Amino acid sequence: MTLKELIDQDLKAALLGGDRTKVDTLRGLKSVILYDEVAKGKKDTGISDTEIITLLQKEVKKRQESADLYLSGGDSARSTQELTEKAIIEAYLPKGLTDVELDKLVDDIINQMDNPDVSQMGKIITAAKEKSGGAADGAMLAKLVKEKLVK
Repeated sequence: MTLKELIDQDLKAALLGGDRTKVDTLRGLKSVILYDEVAKGKKDTGISDTEIITLLQKEVKKRQESADLYLSGGDSARSTQELTEKAIIEAYLPKGLTDVELDKLVDDIINQMDNPDVSQMGKIITAAKEKSGGAADGAMLAKLVKEKLVK
């Protein structure tokens, strides 16, 4: 079952169960996925799970940023709502890699390259994201790759 199908299935269950927050969150995710499919010209074929994971990671980041802003603005109720939505979305993401696993993954990619330097940082990060199936955090990857290449 694809990630998109899982979200559809869970949306139906949430509708039947009357879980309004989950329904709203999953409908929002479906909208984000559909928008991306249309933008990439893949409405008929759909996008891959890896692409969906990337979209979900962006949505998680948005929810966290919104929650932080609401909290700093003194609106703890809306902050809590954003964090609840974030938790719902995170359930669809693969478990993140540990620091050791991430370090090994980056080392393996760098060792396969001829004279890697900082100009190849984007290629290394992209390769790591692909090999991890989206489980590697982009910010952590960028930091780690930069540390390894600037030695």
